[in-house]
Amino acid sequence: MSDYILEMKEITKEFSGVKALDGVNFKVKRGEIHALVGENGAGKSTLMNVLSGVYPHGEYTGDIVYEGEVSEFRNLNDSEEKGIVIIHQELALIQFLSVTENIFLGNEQATKGIIDWDLSHKRASELLDTVGLNIDPNIQLSQISVAQQQLVEIAKAFSKKVKLLILDEPTAALNDNDSENLLKLIQEFKKQGITSIIISHKLNEVMEVADNITIIRDGQTIDTLKNENLSEETIIKGMVGRELTNRFPDRKPDIKETVFEVKNWSAYHPTFKDQKIIDNISFHMKRGEIIGIAGLMGAGRTELAMSIFGKSYGYNVKGELIKEGKKIELNSPKDAISNNIAYLSEDRKNSGLNLIQSIRENISIASLDKISERGVINTGKEAQVVEKYKEILNIKATGISQMVSSLSGGNQQKVAIGKWLLSDADILFLDEPTRGVDVGAKYEIYSVINDIADQGKAVCIISSELPEILGMCDRIYTMSEGKFTGEVLREDATQEGLMELMTRNIKMGAS
Repeated sequence: MSDYILEMKEITKEFSGVKALDGVNFKVKRGEIHALVGENGAGKSTLMNVLSGVYPHGEYTGDIVYEGEVSEFRNLNDSEEKGIVIIHQELALIQFLSVTENIFLGNEQATKGIIDWDLSHKRASELLDTVGLNIDPNIQLSQISVAQQQLVEIAKAFSKKVKLLILDEPTAALNDNDSENLLKLIQEFKKQGITSIIISHKLNEVMEVADNITIIRDGQTIDTLKNENLSEETIIKGMVGRELTNRFPDRKPDIKETVFEVKNWSAYHPTFKDQKIIDNISFHMKRGEIIGIAGLMGAGRTELAMSIFGKSYGYNVKGELIKEGKKIELNSPKDAISNNIAYLSEDRKNSGLNLIQSIRENISIASLDKISERGVINTGKEAQVVEKYKEILNIKATGISQMVSSLSGGNQQKVAIGKWLLSDADILFLDEPTRGVDVGAKYEIYSVINDIADQGKAVCIISSELPEILGMCDRIYTMSEGKFTGEVLREDATQEGLMELMTRNIKMGAS
């Protein structure tokens, strides 16, 4: 028996004549954790989609040798029957079904065509135990956290007798604690003989768990490195083709007067209307300033920003919003946009973008008044301004008519940012602005954020990554259980200090 469970040989895949993969070679040893890294658009997810049958045999050239045999997978079912299961960054779960129903969706536990619910719940409980998740399998999926949903997805993989588990950005939506728990689980699977391929932009996590690391750049294999005495700098150089010495661009802030204030802001859960999610929060933003909001998952960071952005989250939302010294009322996202306030969603695929539209349509959607004459869009002007932001953000695409759904995650994120740059908002809430984005593209996004602040606009970054908060923000608010628990200047902030404040629950007044 070969030491390698998987060998992909000279894999080439084209989209509209453009090579997404160009003769890629990739080998994975049996029972190892193998990381696949590269910039957004490098071809990582495309390669895994070829392996799993999302792109079927005949749509690519090259060979897949799995467990010593040449395999020709024509769909996901073909690969899953062989024990290859892929978990995508956007989880393939249905929020309004139960945990049990999600685990066995498409793989129902049935006898003579009738679902055996007793067996389903029993097996679901066993699978949840396997992944260390102690919840009632009858609970609706929407009632559990994103981290728990990630474990449900893995339990679903185990229901298919997985041998090779592929995890695409498994910790992108998780906080540090949940990420660490998931990485430990992957290491436990290794002890059980399960092989894992992990795609991640979080190089510290890659280096923590991976046995070997394969770097892909521009659709080609650059190198496979054994994870011994390896530095992040070596990996980054392979990914971007150059040394990247500073993770955050230099900036000398020019902070001026207060331009936006939130006073005594509260909001309740839209379904459970007696549950207070945002509890009497007050804060301010200044021209030329980048503030940060740091908190663990469930602290209420996203809910706060969305409730401010035209009450797009919450019930019985109360408090005062003061912009440039005048009280404003924002009862819809349209009101917020009219007042030059922007919100970049943490969930670009469900809330930030229209995936079946083009780059041009997505970037211009919040600024149609700027490119219209008498209610008719000036398509020439639209194309001109969108092309400008495509260049500014270095969006990798064949052109502005390319469908957003065909872009890599990082380039989709740039499109979402481009929408708000074109709107020329002067108050920007950026919720997880670099989620699922590689280290090189992060630097580009950070540079754009700095440019926005340098223009005298006020920016708020909400992020689960404390190094990002520390590297980008002039002033940082910490949040826990719907309350602000601290306010720290950049020069006084440390990761340990922020974490201590993020786990408190102390009401704090405005400063």
